[in-house]
Amino acid sequence: MKKTGKVYLVGAGPGDPGLITVRGKSLLEKAEVVVYDYLAGKKLLKHVSPGAELIYVGKKGGVEHSHTQEEINQMLVDHARSGRMVVRLKGGDPFIFGRGGEEVQELHAAGVAFEVVPGVTSATAAATYAGIPITHRDYTATVAFLTGHEDPTKENSGIDWEKLATGVGTLVVYMGIKNLPIIVANLIKYGRDPKTPVAVVRWASTPEQRSVVGTLETIADVVKDAGIKPPSLIIIGEVVRLRDTIDWYEKRPLFGKKILVTRTREQASELVAGLEEFGADCLEFSTIRIQPVDSYAALDEQLERLDEFHWILFTSLNGVKYFFERLHSKGLDARSLKGPEIAVVGKSTADLLLHYGLHADLIPSVFTGEGLAESLLDQGVEGRNILIPRALQAREILPETLRGAGAQVTVVPVYQNCPAEGDKEFLRTELARGAIDMVTFTSSSTVRNFLALLEDGAPGEVEKLMAGVKIAAIGPITAKTVTDSGLKVDVMPEEHTIAAMIEAIVAHYGVAR
Repeated sequence: MKKTGKVYLVGAGPGDPGLITVRGKSLLEKAEVVVYDYLAGKKLLKHVSPGAELIYVGKKGGVEHSHTQEEINQMLVDHARSGRMVVRLKGGDPFIFGRGGEEVQELHAAGVAFEVVPGVTSATAAATYAGIPITHRDYTATVAFLTGHEDPTKENSGIDWEKLATGVGTLVVYMGIKNLPIIVANLIKYGRDPKTPVAVVRWASTPEQRSVVGTLETIADVVKDAGIKPPSLIIIGEVVRLRDTIDWYEKRPLFGKKILVTRTREQASELVAGLEEFGADCLEFSTIRIQPVDSYAALDEQLERLDEFHWILFTSLNGVKYFFERLHSKGLDARSLKGPEIAVVGKSTADLLLHYGLHADLIPSVFTGEGLAESLLDQGVEGRNILIPRALQAREILPETLRGAGAQVTVVPVYQNCPAEGDKEFLRTELARGAIDMVTFTSSSTVRNFLALLEDGAPGEVEKLMAGVKIAAIGPITAKTVTDSGLKVDVMPEEHTIAAMIEAIVAHYGVAR
């Protein structure tokens, strides 16, 4: 029996990937084909399964058309008829100046099943993220959405400017930047007060958001002087006066700061999410890949004699993860660790250990190898049998210190750090044009691999590219790797955790502001 296809028109929201509906996200995860446009946030495509077909059909600035509307309509019909589940991802809401109605008409005419999932429309998002309530009982109870894409001077315009000018409290104009001088001229012509406040918001709800404010008689010049381009929304009405009080999005401490996160892709999420919560624009650029070691023979040998160890030391999240993966693959579990005590390098490692059903017996006050060694020496380690599952290549300070105090230390590699294959030229270009404000490092490996991507043999090239770029290091060991490379560390938290690192970065820019 032939599979029946279906098309889902999904509103992507205004730009912030967190504003898509739960239903929309669920459909993206199941989609076999995703047809998306210019205003649909690209970060949403992370929800799409690797096997799905992605088709870009964006229209930019009214001139760059990758496909005509007729071609898009036919594309949706053809993929659905082939039995595939199609998501048509559209910026904002599909039925508000999104041509969603036209696409649904074509699907209906072709006998193709469809569903429409609303999205947060750009009008309300632009106002909200600019600190403007589009309705307010002290100012207005009416609002109108209109397109500015139409030339208001043309004969038989679909917009009744005479009635709109004084008949509606708040006007929100989509796609109106090109015709802004004509729009404001018509509103003034038909009776709107020239002193009426106006806001223009570009890339609403994204880290690139930019807002300017003027009046009907000044806003065209304000927009021109500020270089505001599409996509932008125009908000006209007395409610714009509330922006000074309610503006919240652009006043976040990291707003306007582009921060490069060099952590592994698997571990970057906590740092990225935390920085974005405070307004940062995060660029994920992994400089290391974590991989299993080539052989687990050394670890397997020690797993057979776990009850002989007095201590097991975990010095990283990856050490915990790969140790337990191997333990489980051998048919063992946390019960096999009932004999030895367990020490970890810090709170994050202890938290991950708890996911495997074990509490850490020792967490040092200083989250470094040196701090862990000192805490263990206080316990007394002479004659103690200690196992350290760790990276293939790592600092020797911990095992050497413990051996010097009379401990029997067994080091087994459970994972290895490998350089990530990042886009070297993209990274160099972004730094060269001053697009990056800060780079974060969470380990010495991220520092070394990052610098290796920048080096091209020219003396002083790294210093030149990093001029003016702030550096945040998670702890003293990472910081020393930075300074040994001739660069300066601007931010280092007192507690060497991701949460503390985020707080330190926020505090740094808060002082700067």
